[in-house]
Amino acid sequence: MPNNVFTISTRGPGLYEITAEVTVWVAQAGLADGLCTLFVRHTSASLVVQENADPDVRRDLEAFFARLVPDADAPEMAYLTHRYEGPDDMPAHIKAALLPVSLSIPIVNGRLALGTWQGIYLFEHRSAPHRRDVVCHLSG
Repeated sequence: MPNNVFTISTRGPGLYEITAEVTVWVAQAGLADGLCTLFVRHTSASLVVQENADPDVRRDLEAFFARLVPDADAPEMAYLTHRYEGPDDMPAHIKAALLPVSLSIPIVNGRLALGTWQGIYLFEHRSAPHRRDVVCHLSG
């Protein structure tokens, strides 16, 4: 079976599509039917299944979460005490608590059973570039 850890390099906040990498990994594994479980090993990033056709969807999601949970230096976030790694640190943890850090996607006939416009994304919540590990597991 191929390596089951993907490392995604991010350039700051946003949605990074990893569908192609996971699709290839599942195909190489040769499992006809089963379940693909993905898990991000970080407390300031998330995983989501989202539309991959219109980039406006990603931009709108990014804008929504930035507005929902602004950086700690915003006046409305003055109550936050955890600021060890900067003003984006605790807000990133909050976003990761609101969004999934693992996904389960069925495998049918050797392929991910995603819908026509669905893609798998790592959602980076930190401002600085990071390297994020996503662990993949197949069960059949």
